[in-house]
Amino acid sequence: MASVSVPSGDSVPPDSSVPGAVGPSWPSPGSAAGSDAPLVVRVPPSSDASLLEVFRGLGAGPRGLTEAQAEERVARFGANAVPYARDPSWPRRFARSLRDPFTAVLLCLGLVSAAVLAWGTASVILLLVVVSCVLRASGEHRADRSTAALRRLVATTVTVRRRATEDTAPVTREIPVGELVPGDVVRLGPGDLVPADVRLLRSTGLTVHQAALTGESAPVEKEAGADPGDGGAFQDPRYCFQGSSVASGSATAVVTATGGDTRFAAAHRRTGKPAATRFERSVQSVSWILIRFALLTPPLVLMANAALRGRGLETLPFAVAVAVGLTPEMLPVVVTTCLARGAALLARTHGVIVRRLPALHDIGAMDVLCVDKTGTLTQDRPVVHRALDADGHDDPGVLRWAAVAAWWSLQLADLPAPDALDEALLAAADEDTLTSYDGVTAVPFDPARRLATVVVRAPGRFGTHTLITKGAVEAVLERCSLSEDESVRLRDLAAAQAADGLRVLAVAVTERPAGDRPRERGLTFRGLVTLRDDLAPTAAEALAALAARGVTVKVLTGDHPGTAVRACRDLGVPVSGVLTADRLDTLTDPELTALARRTTVFARCAPEHKTRVIRALQAGGHTVGFLGDGVNDLPALRTADVGIAPRDAAGVARENADLVLAGKDLTAIGHAVAAGRHAGGNIATYLRITLSSNLGNVIAMLSAGLLLPFLPMLPAQVLVQNLCFDAAQLAFAHDRPAPAAGRRPSVLDPRELLRFIVGFGALNAVADLVTFGVLAFALRGPGDDEALFHSGWFTENLLAQALVMVLLSLGSPGRGGRRPGPVTWSAAALAAIGLLLPASPAGAALGLSALPGVYYGLLAAVLALYAVGLLAARTRYERHRAPR
Repeated sequence: MASVSVPSGDSVPPDSSVPGAVGPSWPSPGSAAGSDAPLVVRVPPSSDASLLEVFRGLGAGPRGLTEAQAEERVARFGANAVPYARDPSWPRRFARSLRDPFTAVLLCLGLVSAAVLAWGTASVILLLVVVSCVLRASGEHRADRSTAALRRLVATTVTVRRRATEDTAPVTREIPVGELVPGDVVRLGPGDLVPADVRLLRSTGLTVHQAALTGESAPVEKEAGADPGDGGAFQDPRYCFQGSSVASGSATAVVTATGGDTRFAAAHRRTGKPAATRFERSVQSVSWILIRFALLTPPLVLMANAALRGRGLETLPFAVAVAVGLTPEMLPVVVTTCLARGAALLARTHGVIVRRLPALHDIGAMDVLCVDKTGTLTQDRPVVHRALDADGHDDPGVLRWAAVAAWWSLQLADLPAPDALDEALLAAADEDTLTSYDGVTAVPFDPARRLATVVVRAPGRFGTHTLITKGAVEAVLERCSLSEDESVRLRDLAAAQAADGLRVLAVAVTERPAGDRPRERGLTFRGLVTLRDDLAPTAAEALAALAARGVTVKVLTGDHPGTAVRACRDLGVPVSGVLTADRLDTLTDPELTALARRTTVFARCAPEHKTRVIRALQAGGHTVGFLGDGVNDLPALRTADVGIAPRDAAGVARENADLVLAGKDLTAIGHAVAAGRHAGGNIATYLRITLSSNLGNVIAMLSAGLLLPFLPMLPAQVLVQNLCFDAAQLAFAHDRPAPAAGRRPSVLDPRELLRFIVGFGALNAVADLVTFGVLAFALRGPGDDEALFHSGWFTENLLAQALVMVLLSLGSPGRGGRRPGPVTWSAAALAAIGLLLPASPAGAALGLSALPGVYYGLLAAVLALYAVGLLAARTRYERHRAPR
């Protein structure tokens, strides 16, 4: 242990400060808050100040601050939080929403409309922009407030030494990290996050991970009494910094900087935004494709109309309106709302906290989950599996002798508690059997001898004692009277049990006269007791549920491969392959990628092996989750697409996880997968229906615009129709997807999405163009009444979009569908607007008029045929997507 002598009191001269120091300042300990006492300042970690100068500069001492001093410093300098990490205000969110690509496109189109004096078109576009930004800013604001409340449930705490008053003794207690102030004396242990920049006072075998600051993958040694060195602030062994974590050892330290004054805050400000997740990249990919189409639409419409119809700039408002119709303005709103609602529901019902909203979609897309064995699949304790005699047959007597030895070893050797193996023996034995013997003497388990021995007296056997020895097979067999062949046979029997993933204890007994000295020689071999890891109570059920959802579980463990295989077999997990670390080290990355896909157990793994396996699975196209709880799991948590940690995990693991579980229970992960697929299913359904409908309408509008002597719809009518559809689409954020959506990963594949959009968009365009023919027949020449044509197509478009919302969001045909939900009611409202608006005064203001009765009959026939085509196309699409 390295230590540094420090002054025993807190009193410092009021004018003592460190020359050249910079940063926040406080009154000295003895001065009142707000007095004119000289200021004291924190010591920069790179200074050569002694520990006494550090305390003087901080206005503190080794006994810790008083509660009054701590409160005054928190009030003056704020909480120990990085300032830039605070959530932005609602107005700032609104302004930031204007930078969204789709919103920027709408603003450009609105400016173009205003430039050609199409004020109606410009006004409706502006309304769409305002509505979209308000909804998005409000949704993000609510989501961040909810997420912040959830994060407080797992807020990291720190052990601090404080005093009630100047004259009282210091008390060690836990406080939230946010309440930490410079001058506090804190304790650090393995797995703790370093809560602020600190100067070490005492340390014992301390090493820290500071990769977040320096990029060093290996832990760095820290020592309170070391020399400063000349490698820069981060290499000074006397200091630890916020953003690092304790790998091993313990320490007591004084806080020198908090919040925005830490080195971590300065370094993090330079790192920029975190890398986009797979989900975010997929949405961005689709978004930019649509934006390109939207920006190309106006010039294409203008050129086509100029070439074929001789129209000029008077067509521009219509072209702008069509481009707006192609833009999914509600995409950011629906995505944020879906993820935020899913995260809040998951926390409220299952105690799972989503620390990063896009991770909810990623866990829904997860198809491989990597876990450790101990504490996840099994509990950290053994249970008795079988008791075998020398021939390998079941023999309860062997367990009886082993349990008696465990009981009297615990009683006579005055042990505080049985070890894990003895506890398993005692739990499996009959209590009456244990107490029917009288203990004489005991030699407890010795790691060097690898066995334990007790001497007991059986009831009614006066003058005779029974010696029972149990322990490692080799150690017990050496003390038995056996031939060489018999000894080899018993070793093979034990080896076979060990190869099956079981722990093996050998048991031997002998009888001696009561007066003889107990000797462990010439024993009679009685048999073997095999033990296995106790399975986690919910593991088998949870694994079966994950498998039903298409999630493959892979075990990454530091244990023996046989033990891991045994646990998998007991839980019903098929083991398709086993790979040990020494074999893994010989593989190239492409070889490991090919092998990892068909391997279930990775044994003897160090942290770097776990990380490499996860990368290999990702290279094979899998979305990978990792469940870890220790400091050594940190690289794997950061590498995985979804890092998962239980609430009682090491602080650094919990802070770097995307999801935090109430306990280390795979059932909770199953609930998170279901919630992620719920949110992902709603987002995917919204994108498919919205974009295919928009594309179909645009194709039909452009085609009709070239065929008709007038515009198929006025710009204001196109924009009002689009506004109604946008409002109806918000229901997707509150809908429950079809049950089939939860049975497979909800991967947002841009190529698959574009194929769907093009296919169903073309079908939608065909229905619109057929309506064009119906209008021509019903009105006996489309040129006779433009208002009737506009009204007819306006009504057909809204009814067709309502039909698409219902048919493409319900369960598979032939399975009974579902009860009406938000999407169904929203579609009904959309259809009502399409039927009632043309004949209303509001419709007249838009240039619409009432339609003849014959049109509705013909339209019903067209929509019925369209519904049949939609169902057929959807059936074919689902059959094509079904896993083979």
